[in-house]
Amino acid sequence: MYPGAVCLRGINQRKTGKIDIISVCVSTFGLTETVTMKLINSSARGPSFTCLTLAFLLLLQCHHIASDFGQKSDSALIVVDNVGGGEGVGGDEEEEAMVNLKVVQPIEQWQTLKPGQAVPAGSHVRLNLQTGQREVRLGEEQLKYWKQEHREREGTQSSFTPDELKQAMKKIKEDLNTDSVVSKYCPLEELKTDMAQLDLIVETDVQIMRRLLDQLNSSNSTAEQRLNILLELEYLVHQVDNAQTLCSMGGLQFILEGLNSSDFRLQESSAFVLGSALTSNPVVQVKALESGALRMLLTILATAQPFRVKKKVLFAVASLIRHFPYAQHNFLSHGGLQVLSELFRADGGRVLQTRIVTMLYDMISQKELISQAGLDPVLDASHEERVRQYSQVSLEGELLEKGWCSLVPQLLESTEHDYREKALRALLVMAPMCLDKYRSDSSLLGSLLSLRDQYLEMVQSEMILGEENGYFAEIVELIDALQVKMK
Repeated sequence: MYPGAVCLRGINQRKTGKIDIISVCVSTFGLTETVTMKLINSSARGPSFTCLTLAFLLLLQCHHIASDFGQKSDSALIVVDNVGGGEGVGGDEEEEAMVNLKVVQPIEQWQTLKPGQAVPAGSHVRLNLQTGQREVRLGEEQLKYWKQEHREREGTQSSFTPDELKQAMKKIKEDLNTDSVVSKYCPLEELKTDMAQLDLIVETDVQIMRRLLDQLNSSNSTAEQRLNILLELEYLVHQVDNAQTLCSMGGLQFILEGLNSSDFRLQESSAFVLGSALTSNPVVQVKALESGALRMLLTILATAQPFRVKKKVLFAVASLIRHFPYAQHNFLSHGGLQVLSELFRADGGRVLQTRIVTMLYDMISQKELISQAGLDPVLDASHEERVRQYSQVSLEGELLEKGWCSLVPQLLESTEHDYREKALRALLVMAPMCLDKYRSDSSLLGSLLSLRDQYLEMVQSEMILGEENGYFAEIVELIDALQVKMK
């Protein structure tokens, strides 16, 4: 079978049980009438008279079909090579007629063709002798490249008429028109006027912070009102620009005054606002250090305060000294490690201990990172100054003197995996200065062996679940690295 052909098949069964299959194909390309008849016999002998008669009748029928096709009747089969491309030889009228044809997209199964329908070139077409209808399906070459996902994509696509496409393009151009977009919205000043008539006020962040600071400074404000004000300020100062603007407005002084309040709730909220404003904001870090915020925070940690207050104050201290070597130097010179060691021993829980160990880990790792980057011969002036400032932070001697080599291993006794992980990371970065202490600490050696066996079992469970490089495997790697350093 080849593309553009109509094939008829007949079956003749003899009395002897033999079967003759007759296949007649008629080419439908152009106006030619090429008729091919093929007899297929299941036996070695020739076909019977009945079989030949049937073949002759089928041949006449095919000849009639081909003749009708050549006369371009309404029910003739039309093969379309390319509906939208190329220049036709019949002028604009013929091109318009070709565009208006409804082209049937063949599929793998036979489907009935209606009068006036066209088929793509290469399609497989036949005449159903039982129904008298023409049927079409994909040709052999088309089936080779017809994929399931292509059929699904074609099935979900919607067809649009040329007029619909033109209207859609026109709508897109109208939507992209700047004047039409601007006309849909009113200016900000007009919006403010309309909202003022509704007793609504449009405020920027700066205006809001100014209003909140005025209320915070008012003597008529109650404690509950001040707590709500601090809560709103904490939300705003997460943005770097807002935190810097708050300092330029004098808001930092109001926050520090809240730290000296006798109301523990105001102390907690003020420390929370301060820590949020200091996070990743060097400008605010410098202003806070110049305003004496570090000494005030260390004083609160060194005195008897509720746990909630100390947790927020510790957050503010960590935000103040992070990536700020000058503040770290002041932290050490004001006895910061001594205050943290007393807080570590006094705390009954593990939350503050974990935060303290994390702060120490950050300080040590930041200094090591800067010193390693200092090996690069191409450095700018600011980096050289940062290296110089970190060299003045004598953290190693302070850690040995304050007994941190023995304090950090205590966190391994916690049942929380996160606390153990942070303790192991801190022990690794402290190893160069605490190695002798580690080797003489028998409880540390026993804890590492016990933890390793425990986490190896958890790693096996992770591998069963398909997690080859899971969280517990990472903890085992930390334990192994620490044991290697201790040998």
